[in-house]
Amino acid sequence: MKNIAMLKYKADVKTIAVVTLYFAMAILPWLHRNTLLPWHIAIFVAINCFLSFTCAVIVHNTIHVPIFKTPFLNKVFQVILSITYGHPVSAYLPGHNLSHHRYMQTPKDAIRTSKARFSFNILNQLLFFYIMSGDIISAEIRYVKKMLVHNRTWFWQYMFELIVVVGIKIALLLVDWKWCLYFVFIPHHYAAWGIVGTNYFQHDGCDETHPYNHSRNFTGKLFNNIMFNNGYHGAHHANPGLHWSLSPQFHQENIQPFIHPSLNRTSLVAYLWQVHIYPGKRIDYLGNPVSLADPVADEDWVSLA
Repeated sequence: MKNIAMLKYKADVKTIAVVTLYFAMAILPWLHRNTLLPWHIAIFVAINCFLSFTCAVIVHNTIHVPIFKTPFLNKVFQVILSITYGHPVSAYLPGHNLSHHRYMQTPKDAIRTSKARFSFNILNQLLFFYIMSGDIISAEIRYVKKMLVHNRTWFWQYMFELIVVVGIKIALLLVDWKWCLYFVFIPHHYAAWGIVGTNYFQHDGCDETHPYNHSRNFTGKLFNNIMFNNGYHGAHHANPGLHWSLSPQFHQENIQPFIHPSLNRTSLVAYLWQVHIYPGKRIDYLGNPVSLADPVADEDWVSLA
């Protein structure tokens, strides 16, 4: 799967294609502002939400495995991805790689699922992003301040991404605030809501102390073809530096023989229906009700990064 021109893996031709499609679908409504009917707008908003979320998945992948062979191109691509996602891509590193991956489901994991404590489980999924947002942003700010002193290269890359994203949003707001709401703010908010929310169904009710049963996997081919194999979440935690195109084989050889069968699901939709709609119970991977300990405050991980 390796080596095509400037790409490390030829599978990332698909990555480039999806990002290009995002920009095409994001720009097209702006070119027809005076002719789109309400139902046209609704369709374009839905398409842009889906594509922005897909780009958020790409953000996740490229933070772990940059797609280009040269650092400069990877930095440029991060700026481009920041526009699709609505937030500096560099900010994904601290909250995800340095907090969640290193300290999964512990007090140093800013997005641990035990923070979501509603009796109706569907509310935990729907509101997970909002429950986590304050702590994510707080840790991000502390990390940025630390990098100003300890890693100026990262700091200025982050600041450049931030300036580009904010600048584009302000400019588009001035051009047409309604169109900016429809085709920038709503899709970007959906992407952030969706990518943070994946953590809930990937980890809730799992065993973070177990070498295999710490993550829930979704192995449906259609889902993984669309979402860059992100259903293979156990493989991702076992080997975060593994390129997304290699996840299915790694899962089959190194995860599937050892993981509890209930954590190896075929359909994400079927799982979400079971735990959020009918019967709608918050259960662990053994089928028991999830038992939540008393809530605890986040522990500092920034000083350890």
